[in-house]
Amino acid sequence: MKPFTENVIQLIQSIPFGHVATYGQIAKAAGNSRAARQVSWILHSMSQKHQLPWHRVINSKGEISLTASEQRELLEMEGIEFTIRGKVNLKEVQWQFPETKD
Repeated sequence: MKPFTENVIQLIQSIPFGHVATYGQIAKAAGNSRAARQVSWILHSMSQKHQLPWHRVINSKGEISLTASEQRELLEMEGIEFTIRGKVNLKEVQWQFPETKD
C-alpha cells in the first residue's frame, strides 16, 4: 500500500464521533492537497476492509455527496445537525487534524 493511501486510512479512522472532515482536508493532511478524488476512491474501495467511518467524510460545502439518507441518518445519530438546506455547519463539527503534511 502506498504511503498516501495509508495516511488517508489513518486520518479517516481518527475522525472522532460527532465530527466530520472533508475530502480535500483529508487529502491535504495526507500529503497531497490535490487528491480529494483519490480520497473518495480510497474511501469507496476500502471502507469495509478497514472499517472506516465513511459517513464522517463530506464535501467542502458541508454537504453529503453519496448515499445521502443513510449517511445523514448515521451523522444525526452522532448528534450532527443539518440546516434546512441539508448542510452541516463545518465551523461547528469539522475535525481539525493535529498536523498537516502538505
